[in-house]
Amino acid sequence: MDFTEKRFEELASRAARRYCAVFTDFLNMEEQSALLKLRLETPFSLFGGYEGAERRVAAFGEDSQNASFPLAYIKIEPLSAKFADKLSHRDFLGSLMGLGIKRETLGDILISGSTAYLVCLDGVSEYIIQNLSSVKRTSVKCSAVSQLPQDIFSEPREERRIVASMRIDVLVAAVYNLSRSAVKELFLQRRVFVNSALCENFSLTPREGDIISVRGRGRFRLGETLGSTKKGRTVAQLFLYE
Repeated sequence: MDFTEKRFEELASRAARRYCAVFTDFLNMEEQSALLKLRLETPFSLFGGYEGAERRVAAFGEDSQNASFPLAYIKIEPLSAKFADKLSHRDFLGSLMGLGIKRETLGDILISGSTAYLVCLDGVSEYIIQNLSSVKRTSVKCSAVSQLPQDIFSEPREERRIVASMRIDVLVAAVYNLSRSAVKELFLQRRVFVNSALCENFSLTPREGDIISVRGRGRFRLGETLGSTKKGRTVAQLFLYE
């Protein structure tokens, strides 16, 4: 049993004793996978500020499904859009980490143009708003918002791929145009997840609706099997998230 599993069991036990929800910090996908594989008697739920979030907080307790998660939303925008640099996820994250903030207090960063929306623990939100004044060479202002704007969520792009089989390694290779050896390396590096659970079985056949995430590459949702070609290959429907 590693430290992560012990920590989850301790938090679950605390929630059961206190009859109230107990929360973690933000969990990365590997930590979420470890939690999902545990057989805890105490119910728990995961939420990262919006549906489909990659980094999520866990709530333990009988009422965890209805828990009020301690999250805040921050809009980070240039003081002058005209003179703003083209800012990436790495730029925003680097500036936030430069404030001395721990990574586990920060959730996903969603970017629209040169503006970013940050999900974070509410305990660090005011500190960020007061102290984050620049990203890269761009002066920015931060403000609290009650929710994320709907137009920041782009619909996944539907594609059809012809594949030899519906095995997960074949699908990952087809989506990201990788060789079999490159895909095998991703599995060895523990970078492939199905519905937030680490996948170490490269011959797994995912089900329709499963979300496959490849850390460092992106994620996609498996749609229907649309038929087969004359050569017996499968036509797979896939939804790729930008």
